[in-house]
Amino acid sequence: NLFPKRTKELKSVVHSAPGWKLFGKVPPRENIQKTSKTIQQEYEARTGRICKPPPPSSRRKNFEFEPLSTTALILEDRPSNLPAKSVEEALRHRQEYDEMVAEAKKREIKEAHKRKKIMKERFKQEESIASAMVIWINEILPNWEVMRSTRRVRELWWQGLPPSVRGKVWSLAVGNELNITPELYEIFLSRAKERWKSFGETSSENDTEGISVADREASLELIKLDISRTFPSLYIFQKGGPYHDVLHSILGAYTCYRPDVGYVQGMSFIAAVLILNLEEADAFIAFANLLNKPCQLAFFRVDHSMMLKYFATFEVFFEENLSKLFLHFKSYCLTPDIYLIDWIFTLYSKSLPLDLACRVWDVFCRDGEEFLFRTGLGILRLYEDILLQMDFIHIAQFLTKLPEDITSEKLFGCIAAIQMQNSTKKWTQVFASVMKDIKEGDKNNSPALKS
Repeated sequence: NLFPKRTKELKSVVHSAPGWKLFGKVPPRENIQKTSKTIQQEYEARTGRICKPPPPSSRRKNFEFEPLSTTALILEDRPSNLPAKSVEEALRHRQEYDEMVAEAKKREIKEAHKRKKIMKERFKQEESIASAMVIWINEILPNWEVMRSTRRVRELWWQGLPPSVRGKVWSLAVGNELNITPELYEIFLSRAKERWKSFGETSSENDTEGISVADREASLELIKLDISRTFPSLYIFQKGGPYHDVLHSILGAYTCYRPDVGYVQGMSFIAAVLILNLEEADAFIAFANLLNKPCQLAFFRVDHSMMLKYFATFEVFFEENLSKLFLHFKSYCLTPDIYLIDWIFTLYSKSLPLDLACRVWDVFCRDGEEFLFRTGLGILRLYEDILLQMDFIHIAQFLTKLPEDITSEKLFGCIAAIQMQNSTKKWTQVFASVMKDIKEGDKNNSPALKS
């Protein structure tokens, strides 16, 4: 070391003086934080001034607790620079505060009772589901063909299927008339994957040439766009979600299986509900068979003549059950297609809360297409008083986006009150009569009779 003496002096200075070192970190023992009292004492010793403590608050603490919210501030005295409260004003404030506290306690008790009631109903519902599940698993499913049409099973069915057996019952009720096997699903899925691959490779060329919406490649591409809009609040079908690929696969395989139908908006909701209750291959089998039913096929193939027949049949029962609302709709020329199409296309899975939509599906699998239209009449009955006060625009908006607080008890109560019988004729008979009348009307060029 060239400057040993100077270095020692510097070291002693650095270790004795607080502050930053030029190089390196200050040792922990030199970085001791001082309390405010210590700093004040050092300041007084250095300047010779004595700092007086701040005067105590001029507000009177005339109550036994500190105010935890602005509600209790009404009991506080005014600041010293303002006129003090009179005795009458103080008493009035105390009375107002007591009333506010009493009201808050009432609300709290009311909410506690409400929560208790909800919990009690939920517990009762869970017990009912558990007991029903035992009956379905041990008695009904092993003897399905014998018991499915019995009165006891139909009553249990109406109350809602237990989630643990829902998928199995749906599969059995829908059936497999198309004789689709899991192996067949894999074949069409591989075809769909090949089409996606070829579509991705030729997308730039197709963009310049222009693609028809009816083309299967365009149909496969539409699936990607529509999946993101399927139950967006659940965040399970969107890209990156656990069921995104499964939903994509089922819809893609179906477009290859039924190129004459292709993909239509609304299908994604039906497939999604099935995926939530069934394994992938079983969901595809149920999906394909469900869409092969006459009503679904008419709507998804956009068969206008058949759709009009369904609407005409619906209006027969609409007028029979809700004549006042029927005339109100007629006065505004509000036709069933305005609200029914969306309900039928998605089987109410988009319009109703998911748990309630599943209950509708339960009975739909039991009763068939008739129940879809009966559910529509049940919704109209439930909101009849509101709808009678609305005009065309507001009715259309209301029925397009139904209230989210709709409950299964209220809706199924209204559905049960709907009578699907017109002059001793049931749905199927009225529908057949409408079809006959429309055919005769077409031949004679005369307006079709309603029934």
